[in-house]
Amino acid sequence: MLYVIVGIDRADSLAARKASRPEHLARLEALRDVGRLILAGPFPTIDSPDPGPAGFSGSLIVAEFASLDEAKTWADADPYRAAGVYASVDVRPFRQTLP
Repeated sequence: MLYVIVGIDRADSLAARKASRPEHLARLEALRDVGRLILAGPFPTIDSPDPGPAGFSGSLIVAEFASLDEAKTWADADPYRAAGVYASVDVRPFRQTLP
């Protein structure tokens, strides 16, 4: 089943986000490589694809997991969590309708 993972950044998270980004991306690439990642990306804080020093307000991941518990466990192990980038993380089942 698909699950949506939404991480909401804490204030002033940009430095921690940049420092832990390679490990965060490696986990996403591993999901992609086994065909389980649907999409992933950050929420720019301002209306720009490159927000510069304004940074990001969070992230969205849609991926396939065997269960909600597995999705939550995966999300809890994200390097952004360990680095304190996210103030909160929400994990929910998702049913894709379109496309």
